[in-house]
Amino acid sequence: MTSLPSRLGAVDPTSDRAVFRQIADQLREAIDRGRFTEGEKLPSEAELVEHYGVSRMTVRNSFSILQGEGLVHAEHGRGVFVRPRQPVRRLASDRFSRRHREQGKSAFLVEADAAGGHPDVDSLKVGEEKATQDVSTRLEGVRRVLARRRRYLLDGRPVEFATSYLPLDIARGTQIAEPNPGPGGIYARLEELGHHLDHFDEEIRARMPSPDEVRTLRLASGVPVISLIRTAYDTEGRAVEVCDTVMAADAYVLSYRLPAT
Repeated sequence: MTSLPSRLGAVDPTSDRAVFRQIADQLREAIDRGRFTEGEKLPSEAELVEHYGVSRMTVRNSFSILQGEGLVHAEHGRGVFVRPRQPVRRLASDRFSRRHREQGKSAFLVEADAAGGHPDVDSLKVGEEKATQDVSTRLEGVRRVLARRRRYLLDGRPVEFATSYLPLDIARGTQIAEPNPGPGGIYARLEELGHHLDHFDEEIRARMPSPDEVRTLRLASGVPVISLIRTAYDTEGRAVEVCDTVMAADAYVLSYRLPAT
């Protein structure tokens, strides 16, 4: 490890800014400038105590700030590490391209391949249920739906979970109701059933996660989520699916290509 003086400066005890915040500032800057890289272990509490001449509690308070910002994570008995930042890039203009479905690939598989990661799906649950008021409205008054709940992982890390809601008159008794809907996912099956997809409407917002979402996505303290609700329409103008997705905000970049006209 490069010596700490070359990576970190000194604190100013006469400053109005608390010493533990100054240390957090210096560690944050060092991470941002690449002096500590993704996955690298930060200096230990003992090393920072010696470097800055402060107490262990002061150093722990500094680490707490960085954990709250989602920049680092602590591993019991091992230390504090810089969180990886390699994101999944969701290119809105391409992710639902028909050519991917024809190749037997779902949108998440395409994105995982582009990110160079290993995709997986777990916690899969499929069943019929009553539609919520919001889902019913989006599906034009449908009262009961087929719900498909699943969690997506990249290299073993949970990055999003999603629930798709489909009208029963479309999905019941079809492969869409099976745990594995087959190559190309449910959109490929919808098109095989004659519901050729025309467009998707998406609503996106950022927020802090619920306790259940923190557990499901194994989120570090301070990491927000991206909440996305998508409605798929066929060429007849019918809403054929509503998908409610929650993504770890530190795992994704949402990329859009917009026309200039």
